[in-house]
Amino acid sequence: MKVLHVVSEMDPELGGVSKAVRTMAAGLHLHGIKSAVVSLDDPKAGFFSVEDLTVYALGPAKNPWSYSKKLVPWLMANSLKFNAVIIHGLWLYNSHATRIAFSKLQKNKKNILPKLFVMPHGMLDPYFQEAPERKLKALRNKIYWRLIESKVINNANGLLFTCEEEKLLARKTFGSYKPKKELVVGMGVEAPPSFKMSMSKAFNEKCTGLKNRPYLLFISRIHEKKGVDILVKAYAEVLNETVHKDFVSTSSSVDVQKKSSVLPALVIAGPGLNSAYGKSIQEMVKKNNNLSENVFFPGMLEEEAKWGAFYNAEAFILPSHQENFGIAVVEALACGKPVLISDQVNIWREIEACGGGIIGSDTLEGTIHLLQSWVNSSPDERKKISRNAEVCFRKNYSVGSVLKKWKETIGSPDPENKQLKQIVST
Repeated sequence: MKVLHVVSEMDPELGGVSKAVRTMAAGLHLHGIKSAVVSLDDPKAGFFSVEDLTVYALGPAKNPWSYSKKLVPWLMANSLKFNAVIIHGLWLYNSHATRIAFSKLQKNKKNILPKLFVMPHGMLDPYFQEAPERKLKALRNKIYWRLIESKVINNANGLLFTCEEEKLLARKTFGSYKPKKELVVGMGVEAPPSFKMSMSKAFNEKCTGLKNRPYLLFISRIHEKKGVDILVKAYAEVLNETVHKDFVSTSSSVDVQKKSSVLPALVIAGPGLNSAYGKSIQEMVKKNNNLSENVFFPGMLEEEAKWGAFYNAEAFILPSHQENFGIAVVEALACGKPVLISDQVNIWREIEACGGGIIGSDTLEGTIHLLQSWVNSSPDERKKISRNAEVCFRKNYSVGSVLKKWKETIGSPDPENKQLKQIVST
């Protein structure tokens, strides 16, 4: 069985779709489903060395729409070699081009078309139409939806969602939303490699200054959507509280070592430090002496350094304003780490049901709640949440737990092409 993933860009620094496709392809490969990717990246880019994944880079497409005249001809020449084609993401040329290619292939009645799916990766979330800072983009999306994207979505065999919450949110965003099928297929994430001391060494080399202190880990893009600014502000408030408690306890001759209310350091890792937003976050920390001694920015972490960061953390934290799935959240669960997340991370319900983390709102108050809840938890409570986190991963997000859904969904081509007849007529 072979699957073609149609992606705009595969640059890992962009996170989101590119990371999800890599994770998905690796998981499917373990169970005999081969994947290939066609993207609009520069073929000279250095981020295509992915084991067991063939990438056809047709770019670079250096324009806002990621248009490339090569994509439609390539899809027409190669799509029939696959059992299924999955369009990843919305609002860029890759989805429109795939629809055009399938329309042309459909005209030859001898062609047996593969099934065509769209995986929106949270891009139908109402957040993107309602966020105050996105008014112009929201207007653009509304027009684009009417002209192009609604036809892509409504005429495909189905939409693929990573969780129930994403499916429900997608229904609220646009009118004329009438997909043939809404399929919750999940996201199978490979189990992390077993811990090795070299992982700790690699992380410590990237995060100099931490010096083996306990820490909470944020690892994602440094972006407004991720709530990094409220994380730093909340951390500053809770840090001031715990410093005051330490002073009172010491003054009252209380054994400080027996207290659980000690705030770990905060490691903020990921790409985006050089953006205007990333620089503003670093400046916020630099201006506050307490923060500058306790918050660390190691940049983007990969391979052993990334796993060293996960395994050595007390807990993972992400107060995101919108998170479709959150691969980093699942990776933390897989490492047996409690996750402190907002209720805007779409998989929060499953995590809460398993007891694998602490949930708060995506506000300053909600993030303070996350930090305070962790600080005030006992060692036994933390051990319990850690055990639950690993169970949550195995039950909901391991490759084996979602593979059956994927196989049932991808299936085999439709010999009569019934599902795609509307493509030609619309």
